[in-house]
Amino acid sequence: MSEESKQTRISRRNALGLFGATVSGAAAGPLLLGAGAAEAVPAKSEVTGLTTGSATTPVQGLHLTFGADPRSQMVVSWVTDAAVKNPRVVYGTLSGGFGSTAHATTKTYVDGTSGRTVWVHHAQISKLKADSDYLYAAQHDGATPDAGTFHTAPSGRAPFTFTSFGDQGAPSVTWKTGANPADASGRDFEPNATPASADIVTGIEKVGPLFHLLNGDLCYANTGPDRIRVWHDFLANNSRSARFRPWMPCAGNHEIELGNGKLGLDAYQTYFELPSTETQPELDNLWYSFTVGSVKVISLQNDDIALQEGGDIYINGYSGGRQLAWLEKELKSARASKDIDWIVICMHQVMISSATAANGPDLALRAAYGPLFDKYGVDLVVCGHEHDYERSLAVRGVVPGSVTLTPNPSQTALDVIESEHGTTHMILGGGGVSGITNNSFTTDDADGHGHHSAYVQTKHVGKFNSVKEQETAIWIGVRDAEHPYGFAEFTVDPGRHPGDMTRIYVTYYNIITPTGELSVFEKFTLQRRRSDGGNGHH
Repeated sequence: MSEESKQTRISRRNALGLFGATVSGAAAGPLLLGAGAAEAVPAKSEVTGLTTGSATTPVQGLHLTFGADPRSQMVVSWVTDAAVKNPRVVYGTLSGGFGSTAHATTKTYVDGTSGRTVWVHHAQISKLKADSDYLYAAQHDGATPDAGTFHTAPSGRAPFTFTSFGDQGAPSVTWKTGANPADASGRDFEPNATPASADIVTGIEKVGPLFHLLNGDLCYANTGPDRIRVWHDFLANNSRSARFRPWMPCAGNHEIELGNGKLGLDAYQTYFELPSTETQPELDNLWYSFTVGSVKVISLQNDDIALQEGGDIYINGYSGGRQLAWLEKELKSARASKDIDWIVICMHQVMISSATAANGPDLALRAAYGPLFDKYGVDLVVCGHEHDYERSLAVRGVVPGSVTLTPNPSQTALDVIESEHGTTHMILGGGGVSGITNNSFTTDDADGHGHHSAYVQTKHVGKFNSVKEQETAIWIGVRDAEHPYGFAEFTVDPGRHPGDMTRIYVTYYNIITPTGELSVFEKFTLQRRRSDGGNGHH
């Protein structure tokens, strides 16, 4: 990093200080944080005034996602309770000020339970510079702007950090059906999640990753008495981080909401604008991929494949094989590329799990994904679904003759894993929701050699019901039986020259209850040869 870039690098504190000073001053002219033309794509800025106090519905739930090219594209999204005029984002740099404007498109859905309409605005900013800081403010006519900063992805191989967890919830309460708001006793309130769902956002900000992967079951709105309120509470909580860095989600079973579209996923598909290439509108945003540095991230929607039924409706097979065909195309392209070293899968339901109070591994996922992950050398799979932390040994292929397609360990190391020879699965379901499962890990001796059991779902027989087969879980690596909440940090070291060793340093943090402080549970390393060395990769 140059001395000049060190001096102008934006911190959240100084950026929001500038925003706050400008907003409170209610400036009548364009917002400029410095002299000179903006370094972003030239456009006429449309900041005409900053209203402080208005009957207009405010900017709410501000959050970021990557566009198709994380080096040059960012999407700014926010929610309103009514239709608005001229939704837009003004943006620029610390040296150039808010010199450019991106106009937003608006998506709506009508909640199938309450009949209420939600408006979500998405402004895609393009032609940004790679590995650069930007300021932005979201607004619409008559509303006070809300602001944030972001950093674009690097170009080419470069070090960076990302984080991941799933199964979060919203750290607030909603009214019960028929609640009496005048009753202050607490009897008329219904909790959605634990305080950990707020503490974990603070934890992500302490790490300060380039982006975050949110592994499904985002807020559990489908189980709440007021689904829209739960979504808004979830977005308000996460905006403390998601306004500064993209939070890239996948949809889990609890994003399936009765009455919200054919698949029940209208709310999820409306709240997020993701780099999907799917041409069928009802499938848009359900699977996608993006590349940062030498890491290819592929996000999947597992209810299409899984036997397990955990949403409001059972939607198994809804894509007619489109998602699986797309996945193989993405994997083949990624592993053939000399620019991509790492393949990371983000999904919700799991292929490994040894917690008996949880859902368990899904045989259909193993059958569909396992051969593809093996063929194309997937390095890492991050999941949620089980409300605990567990990671596998690196696995490749299945145990011969196994009716449950038991993943076969390719190595026994737990500290330094050779990713070229096996895939590591991580369950990161400690985002904050109640109903923990880390207290139910198996401890039996299934084979007389110290290996514990797991129970694999092999048939679909209805919601939250299943037929399970016991297996000897020789793939078990590390489990956290003591702490239910936490997240993982992944720091990418790209290596120094073609064919060099590249590494991902992984740290798993506990969120300690009741204080919310961070504590390191474990560290380990994934490593493989870079793909630009001319040989030795798939």
